[in-house]
Amino acid sequence: QVQLVESGGGLVQAGGSLRLSCAASGRTFRNYAMGWFRQAPGKEREFVAANRWSGGETYYADSVKGRFTISRGNARNTLYLQMNSLNSEDTAVYYCAAGSGYGTSWHLDGGMDYWGKGTLVTVSS
Repeated sequence: QVQLVESGGGLVQAGGSLRLSCAASGRTFRNYAMGWFRQAPGKEREFVAANRWSGGETYYADSVKGRFTISRGNARNTLYLQMNSLNSEDTAVYYCAAGSGYGTSWHLDGGMDYWGKGTLVTVSS
């Protein structure tokens, strides 16, 4: 059974940093695309960052480019999101996801097959 479990969320002041982790189990994700999405209160879930080919190809949403960094652990079954210079607009539940990595929309919501339950990030101003 495939499981994605996020951790590392919490309360942080604006300008601060957090590192989210996602532990994947149930299969080998080495060749899978993995990504982070978020859903703010009252808004739809949106793409944050994703990578495929063992992390060799990476995409970021414009809103986080230069502030967030996605990376994989050595075993490629762990995904990280380093978040710096956080602001109130980053407040959301953050979800880890994994998919086959094929197709032009591999990094988007519809390209993901597995989802975690999310971890809450709250940025206070």
